[in-house]
Amino acid sequence: MSVAGHRPDAAVVRALEGRTEPSRPGSAPPSGPRLGERPMRLLTVAVVALGAALLTGQAWLLALAAGPLVLLALALPRAFATRVETAVTVEPRRCFEGDTVTVRISVAHDGGDVRLDPGVTVGPGVRLDGVAVGASTVTLRHTALLWGRWTLGPVDLDVYDAGGTVRRTVRVDPVEVSVFPHAAHASFTPIPVRLPQRLGEHASAQHGEGVEVIGVRAWEPGERQRRIHWPSTTRRGSVQLYRFAAERAADTVMLIDAFGDVVDPVTGVSSLDETVRAATGLARAYLRTHDRVGVVSTGGTTRWLQPGTGDAAFYRIVESILDVRRDRSFQAAGLERVPPPALPEGALGYVFTPLSDARILKVLRDLQGRGRRPVVVEIPSGDPTVEPGDVAGELGLRLWRAERDAMRFALRDSGVPVLRHVVGEPLDLALAPLLAGRVGGRPR
Repeated sequence: MSVAGHRPDAAVVRALEGRTEPSRPGSAPPSGPRLGERPMRLLTVAVVALGAALLTGQAWLLALAAGPLVLLALALPRAFATRVETAVTVEPRRCFEGDTVTVRISVAHDGGDVRLDPGVTVGPGVRLDGVAVGASTVTLRHTALLWGRWTLGPVDLDVYDAGGTVRRTVRVDPVEVSVFPHAAHASFTPIPVRLPQRLGEHASAQHGEGVEVIGVRAWEPGERQRRIHWPSTTRRGSVQLYRFAAERAADTVMLIDAFGDVVDPVTGVSSLDETVRAATGLARAYLRTHDRVGVVSTGGTTRWLQPGTGDAAFYRIVESILDVRRDRSFQAAGLERVPPPALPEGALGYVFTPLSDARILKVLRDLQGRGRRPVVVEIPSGDPTVEPGDVAGELGLRLWRAERDAMRFALRDSGVPVLRHVVGEPLDLALAPLLAGRVGGRPR
């Protein structure tokens, strides 16, 4: 079987313009074969010739109708007996923002040569860059614009037989792709005062088999003499050994405020997008130091993932928050409580929020009520725009700013650090104040 491409330039133009013929995206395409444009033209010629012969009484006009009718009689039986099958491949199904996603539709047709005419429906989150109609295939190139789970399609294919006699419309069901966000750059990993009893890369207050020296101690009989501290040994007259700090790993949890999405009216930056990018950036930084990282997202529903480690944990974290865009709601109850398994004892919690919804304060109070000391990373959302001379608008803007300041003051007054992440700057600049001491303890 061979399939010949049909007017690829025209097909590309119709697809890029969002062509939805022969049916609307929400409705199913017509089922079964239908006459194409060419047999309709032949049938029109035959009907006109027959009508003219009846009206004028000229028998020779019947010869004009005989040719089209004979062609239709020979072509239609074979054309209506053919079948059409499609197969779809997507590369890749998981990608990052800005990557190219290729959808390739293969068409199998048992009626000889055919020509294809695609109609494409483009959904949100992706951009259709091009359509290529080739031998038995239709290739669609998309660009992933925003993180999330997005559907590509549906695609309606008009499949014509070799003579253009019969047309069949086949709907290719939409396929879903997962688009991961670009993580913000972060390298600082502040650690809490108390670390769980698990091997890692952070020096703890307990002595053990680490590499950071925290003092000296006397050698005991039967103990291996490792790294003798000669100055203390000479001074005290007995063998003294270095004392090392035990190395432990930290447990961290990223809590994402998905109660709303505030778009900066000046820059167009989405607070939800920046919240997710900052949280994934910090999660990746902790995973690089072999710490365990979990995630909690609060919005229309509460999603959480227990802390894990390794590259696999990073992709599980990202996968768990891709549905955040679909979760936003204002009627759900009980969202202010974080499930206890999501925040283990001693875990360091980061709350990424634009501080635009008062419900996040209930979440923070719930964490504090359980003895947790979270760190708030504020994602700026920009000030509402006010027209010059709008007295009421200016007063409302002052009240809005005062309310935000009051929220920050209430958090800091209750012992919750509030850091401010500026979009476009490394996340390390916001985390720098935490490096003066371990979180939850006194400065070093």
